[in-house]
Amino acid sequence: MFRAFESLLQPTALPPDAPPPAGLAAFYWHYARQARGLLVALFCAGFVVAVLDSLIPVFIGRVVTLVSSHAPDTLLAEAGIQLLGMATVMLVLRPIALCLQNLVTNQALAPGLSNLIRWQNHWHVVRQSWSFFQNDFAGRIANRIIQTGPSLRESVVAATNAVWYILVYGTSAMILLASNDLRLALPISLWFVGYLILLRHFVPRLRDRSRETSEMRSTLTGRIVDSYTNIVTVKLFARARDEDAFVRESVDDHTTAFRNQLRLITLFGISLSTLNACMVVGTAATAIWLWIGGLITIGVVAMALPLTWQIANIAGWVAQNVTAIFENVGTVQDGMKSIAVKRQMPDSPDARLLKVSRGEVRFERISFGYGTERGVLHGIDLTIAPGERVGLVGHSGAGKSTLVNLLLRFHDLEGGRILIDGQDISKVTQESLRAHISMVTQDTSLLHRSIRDNIRYGRPQASEAKIRDAAERAHASEFIEGLEDWYGRRGFDAHVGERGVKLSGGQRQRIALARVILKNAPILVLDEATSALDSEVEAAIQEQLDDLMKGRTVIAIAHRLSTIARMNRLVVLDHGRIVEEGGHTQLLAAGGTYAKLWRMQSGGFKAPGPSDYIDTAPAAE
Repeated sequence: MFRAFESLLQPTALPPDAPPPAGLAAFYWHYARQARGLLVALFCAGFVVAVLDSLIPVFIGRVVTLVSSHAPDTLLAEAGIQLLGMATVMLVLRPIALCLQNLVTNQALAPGLSNLIRWQNHWHVVRQSWSFFQNDFAGRIANRIIQTGPSLRESVVAATNAVWYILVYGTSAMILLASNDLRLALPISLWFVGYLILLRHFVPRLRDRSRETSEMRSTLTGRIVDSYTNIVTVKLFARARDEDAFVRESVDDHTTAFRNQLRLITLFGISLSTLNACMVVGTAATAIWLWIGGLITIGVVAMALPLTWQIANIAGWVAQNVTAIFENVGTVQDGMKSIAVKRQMPDSPDARLLKVSRGEVRFERISFGYGTERGVLHGIDLTIAPGERVGLVGHSGAGKSTLVNLLLRFHDLEGGRILIDGQDISKVTQESLRAHISMVTQDTSLLHRSIRDNIRYGRPQASEAKIRDAAERAHASEFIEGLEDWYGRRGFDAHVGERGVKLSGGQRQRIALARVILKNAPILVLDEATSALDSEVEAAIQEQLDDLMKGRTVIAIAHRLSTIARMNRLVVLDHGRIVEEGGHTQLLAAGGTYAKLWRMQSGGFKAPGPSDYIDTAPAAE
């Protein structure tokens, strides 16, 4: 039975390709409609449970009436069927309805809908552009992804149950009491009016303060994760106290917002309990007054008192649910800031798969400036022949990394176009584009997974033999076999830690090289791929890099002499323009920008100025 309900919703079902809508109601419906059958079942079960629960005070009053109007020896004979019917409702029908309600809520919706929302949110967000992640805390984005799922599900379930309990209990109570005497329903009618006034006053404020609290919680999570992610920097600069202050500010902001929210909840609770007390006392007084006047029976009094008390309890339960609902709505609204965001740089609807037969790369009148007026690249024209090795050289900020990032389509061009084998990269799918380009950077970041998984990232279907061969060619096998993580996993099964922190820079570089060797893409981008290696290992790997570059189009951001010497052509960038291009000897003889950079790197004695340095590290361009 459990498995039958647990299988009704597939949490990892593929979502619609479009992002969730930005409107709150539309955002809720985007996910609720995927479980609408279950929500309808929950709605029906909640109605049945509410109806059956509302009968309990009626049964109490009826039992009192039967006992007071029958002799003990005739009660069962004359009223046994009525008593049996009430017992059947309590012992059979109500447990069945509750069971169905719990199965739908706990077995189907709680795990299924929560994780379906999380999965689809992640599926959408992970396809956002690189700049999307550069503009926010990774921890805050992750926090929103994780929290939005259960918050949306809990608010939908609570709202469904709360609606029925208020409607069914309130309506049935008024009908039952009014059917005996209209005056008996007056306290409940007045209570309804007061209850609606309280909700009208408190609910919007609860929603706003809940959203503010959720925003502060997400910011706090983002700051904490930011500190942990950069813990080496924190330690190196002895800045733990400054990080304390950075996080303490968010803790204080969250505390203030949370206190404001709880103050409102406390005021709501006090107001509602006072209103409930007035209803119970008013109904009791009215019932006793009517009984004294002989207008109602003792059985009606016995029904009215528990009925109003039950409504008071239900109202308190609903009030708590309303508080939870809007706390969850606030969390969902906060999550929407990262989730209900139009996908940046989506593939065009008619995007095709890139097909690379030769590997020619052509930049035509490229202009780009991250949206600034000054810009970074200005009218770049560059053609790289199939199999040619081109080195990009220039001062930090000249535009080298930006040009490579545009080739990988991490940003959309502001002018011009880029062609690979005559195909405009803006008209092909981004995944097919990047599948044909391998890149090794200076700052290699690995996934917190096993060595095997990190190498296999280059080609997910690769066999064990090919993974080990790639590691051997990258001269990584020698240290991989000696690795062991905290959980006793060894060799290729050992995990490398977040961003590969358990490995040295040189070891991470060799894993990255193995990954690129395994990927075997026709276009190769190198950002000083051997910069983190010692001279002996670099010399051994350069031979493998030479083999890897054979027959491939290579674009290298060149900082070191060993890289420059392996290039067929050097392209010199300065302030976003190509100022020189040619071979090493040719450019030295020209005595221009390249010659100046070369003198600075190769040990000239002139005191260098800020603009005289050739890059020794990749710039954030």
